[in-house]
Amino acid sequence: MIDGLINAGAIPVLQRLLEFAGQRHRVIVNNIANLDTPGFRPVDVSVRAFQEQLGEAVDARRARHGLAGGRFILEDSPQVEFDRIGLTLHPEPIGDNILFHDGNDRDLERTMQALAENFMTFRLAAELLRSRFDLINTAIRERI
Repeated sequence: MIDGLINAGAIPVLQRLLEFAGQRHRVIVNNIANLDTPGFRPVDVSVRAFQEQLGEAVDARRARHGLAGGRFILEDSPQVEFDRIGLTLHPEPIGDNILFHDGNDRDLERTMQALAENFMTFRLAAELLRSRFDLINTAIRERI
């Protein structure tokens, strides 16, 4: 019964989005930490590809179970590998291959923009997930 509550609706989608944003945050922060490292090439994962993966998984779940929920299954991609307890990112080098004299391919503005966008995604997903759990908690307590 509890499994039906947790795997229903948007909760598993928001959970995977939080995991993705958290792991991607580590990748971006590593890029920032190495901005001045000679020969460093920044890496990242495709947010658009992950969003498409989420959309396909939601559509597949709806096709199998309708609006009743059901098991949420995400397929692995070259950049994102899923398991029962989380996900693993396999970032690839990014950039326009405009190397500086030290062999670094840095772009501070783009990196900081990615950090801000990723933070907003994480924060929004966390707030939405919290509101879902508050709704379940209210239903369990049978009070408003």
